[in-house]
Amino acid sequence: MSDEIAAKSRIKVFTEGPILGPLLSFAFPILAASFLQSLYGAVDMLIVGQFSDAAAVSAVSTGSNIMNTITQVFVGISMGTTVLLGQKIGEGKRQEAGLITGSSIALFAAIAIAATAIFVIFSNSIAQIMQAPAEALESTVSYIRICSSGCLFIVAYNLLGSIFRGIGDSRMPLITVAISSVLNIFGDLLLVAKFSMGASGAAIATVVSQAVSVLLSVLIIRRRGLPFEFKTNFIKWNSNIIKKVLKFGFPVALQDLLVSLSFLVIAAIVNSLGVTASAGVGIAEKVCAFIMLVPSSFSQAMSAFVAQNAGACKPDRAIKALRYGIGVSLCLGVLIGWFTFFHGDILAGLFSHDSALIAAAWDYLKAYSIDCILVSVLFCSTGYFNGYGRTRFVMIEGITGAFGVRIPVAFAMSRIKPVSLFHVGLSTPCATVIQIILCMIYLMHMRRQQKKQ
Repeated sequence: MSDEIAAKSRIKVFTEGPILGPLLSFAFPILAASFLQSLYGAVDMLIVGQFSDAAAVSAVSTGSNIMNTITQVFVGISMGTTVLLGQKIGEGKRQEAGLITGSSIALFAAIAIAATAIFVIFSNSIAQIMQAPAEALESTVSYIRICSSGCLFIVAYNLLGSIFRGIGDSRMPLITVAISSVLNIFGDLLLVAKFSMGASGAAIATVVSQAVSVLLSVLIIRRRGLPFEFKTNFIKWNSNIIKKVLKFGFPVALQDLLVSLSFLVIAAIVNSLGVTASAGVGIAEKVCAFIMLVPSSFSQAMSAFVAQNAGACKPDRAIKALRYGIGVSLCLGVLIGWFTFFHGDILAGLFSHDSALIAAAWDYLKAYSIDCILVSVLFCSTGYFNGYGRTRFVMIEGITGAFGVRIPVAFAMSRIKPVSLFHVGLSTPCATVIQIILCMIYLMHMRRQQKKQ
């Protein structure tokens, strides 16, 4: 009985008491976990950049972009689990959490099997579609094939994270990703630095580290228990629950997929400019994965925080959380943006000693430094809408920014000679500005609706 009480006490309820303190204490473990998660691709790029040639760097860049796209889809769908769990906790219906968890496991198992089959079989075609440079094509295919074979572990990690964020526990995902990151670093040093396996070695290290992390995480969960009743016979295809998970998660997943595809289109445009531009932008994207961590972490925290208050019918607490989140994220975003714009060469230099690659990466990073300030507003806003289950709007504004602004602007800039990667990169902040405008309009509409109720 004492174990059961201890497990239940691990549910964090955000519907009462102070707002800023609990929001920050919930967001920062997510930030730390996201930082470690970003180390996957960054360590791959860093070690490959130090011990291999530009072709291997290009292969990891293109391959990791594709794997990030797959991961974003998993994260988007898992948002459905986070929101559904959060709302049920806010409503005081914790007994339904076990059934939601079991149905989510069944759903994600099916998704993992399908994703593995598709990307392993069509890895060569995908690399060609991405216009991987000829000298990097074979390594790119190998990287995609090896990493996609570990889709089951990518799915498992994101599902575990969504469940714990839904119950207000952001520390457990931090533990799991910390284990994986340490293993990945040692794997890269062994396979890439010592055995000179290049992009393939980086991919193997990533898959093995994720597999071990998930297995250890399951053992920890079995030892600690979950803060709600859960039995193995809960793991089944419950159509009603899965429909609700997909209702919240699918629009986010589709939006994330299409937005990621827009970045893949930009990567393909850059790949056509040659291996130096391809590798340079690949390095910049790894740096961007870090400078965007603060707003993206607040977005995830906002979704869980707002979901509970939406379930408890407390819109004023939700809007206050949004204001706090934007304020803190914006202050940090200005600082990070300033450093990236004026000292991006230092950040790019961590991944390569090649002066041409560093120059190309810094040029692209200057545009992203502007965006890391703007997304402080955008990401917190989308987290707020996701918490309320308004995921269709999030999908619409995301697709509008990606295909209505980002791709057209990037394509137009790539046709201006001489090509400037800074100008190509400006497509991203241009899209963000339009998305912020749409979010503010929708927020005012939503607030008017709430006041009428």
